[in-house]
Amino acid sequence: MYVLVLGALTLFALVYYLVVPVITYFYDPKNLRKFPNAYVLSGVSDLPFLYEANKGFRSRTLFEAHTKHPVLRIGPNALSYSDPQAIKDIYGHGTGCIKDRFYSETSGSHSHLADVVDKQDHSRKRKILSSAYALKNLEDWEFKVAEVSGKLIKAFDARCTDPLPPNQLPRKEHLTVDYRNWTVLFTAAAIASIGLSEDLGFLDEGSDKVKSEKKDGTVKEVSFRECHAATGRVSYQLVWAYDWFKTFSRVSKMVSSNYDRMWKLDDDWNGIIYNRATTRLKRYLAGETLDDFFGAMMQDKSGSPHNMEWGEIVAEISIMMNAGHDTTAISLRNTLFFLLKNPKCMKQVREELDDVMDEDEVIAPYAKVKNLPYLRACIDESLRMLPPVIFGLPRRTPAQGAPILDDYIAGDTSVSMSAYVVHHQETIFRDHDAYKPERWLGDEGKALQPFFVPFSTGARGCIGRNISYLEQTVLLASLVHRFEFALPSPDWDPPIPETTNLSPGPMPLKIWRRELD
Repeated sequence: MYVLVLGALTLFALVYYLVVPVITYFYDPKNLRKFPNAYVLSGVSDLPFLYEANKGFRSRTLFEAHTKHPVLRIGPNALSYSDPQAIKDIYGHGTGCIKDRFYSETSGSHSHLADVVDKQDHSRKRKILSSAYALKNLEDWEFKVAEVSGKLIKAFDARCTDPLPPNQLPRKEHLTVDYRNWTVLFTAAAIASIGLSEDLGFLDEGSDKVKSEKKDGTVKEVSFRECHAATGRVSYQLVWAYDWFKTFSRVSKMVSSNYDRMWKLDDDWNGIIYNRATTRLKRYLAGETLDDFFGAMMQDKSGSPHNMEWGEIVAEISIMMNAGHDTTAISLRNTLFFLLKNPKCMKQVREELDDVMDEDEVIAPYAKVKNLPYLRACIDESLRMLPPVIFGLPRRTPAQGAPILDDYIAGDTSVSMSAYVVHHQETIFRDHDAYKPERWLGDEGKALQPFFVPFSTGARGCIGRNISYLEQTVLLASLVHRFEFALPSPDWDPPIPETTNLSPGPMPLKIWRRELD
């Protein structure tokens, strides 16, 4: 009997996972076989795409594949685009495409603003949250960014060394700052202050230790960065075979100690979010009136409650803490990296800053630096070169299908475009591999804006981009004006692994005070 059952299951698996996909590929009910395969067997299985997701910098591989074909089949039911004209068809305000299964497969019990699929539910959420992220709030929240910037600068002051002699490399013991680590501590502290009026203590201690809480109230101390890195990696590496995702997740815990560890860290990340939520709720119930993201979720400006479910509130805090810190931290790392690699650009941005900042100003006032064209161009060029959210944000065509470029794509088909792929199209961004901030200045820069998608675009574009620019502008201006930096060597350029975000590793720096004329 056991042998018969095992045989039947084996036969079912063979038919379901091999025979049916092959038959569907040749039957081609959606007319997708006309598009070239990105990888061998892409038309039959999602496994090649999933395999690429585990290798490293998948979007660069995809970019190279797109040099020959503007549309590639990356799975049996998935297409990738490189032609920038497809942006409006997939992501624009008038598109009929909705969020793909990627978001529903990886969401929790309640959807948040970034992964909610239903358009009406998204509109409801965005209406509630837009007041919190509105431009007018930046003036109210600038002092919070200035406060955390001051703490980071104090930490850097304490780690300054003597100036680097000409034509010498920094000594290992003088590489006193891991800039990548400090950008994470800074952005996590900033978004916790802006969103929850909470001081995580990261910048005072130079540590990322934080509390994680289970639903039963049990609390333990964990590493913020370690938990976030795991949660950004473990789902990303398994989700692309949607039908198999839950099975792969269960099996991975049993067959791999590394995956088992990452899933446990993923649980701890959820505990970090839950503790942030319960900590802020206690203050709210105690009658504290605080102008922050949490308060905007609880009630509108007139005091009328929004009546959001508790699970939904926790979900919104989750995306705020997740996307609200890591992408900005990555951009802060990349901009300083490119400036150090391009001394002429560093010289020009410093001249711009020196013209508006007083010599003794430690924190750059946002009013002085928010409209500096070259500083903004340096930030935007780093976002173009290495967009933090790099993978193609997948969308799904509506049931009736949708026109994309010159083709009518059948309904319920996954379509996407990687920001890295579009940002490196030579027809749009000449010398695409060169860091050229000046491309964003004047009329040329305005003409490029429709093809600049580090925050995505359309109705589902990132609602927090204004906060990100506030943090980046104030901190970068303050650091570049006050300090000199040196990489371990002029050719230092380590590989960057791609997970949910394009997440660089440590960035060791020698730092010393800048001499101002």
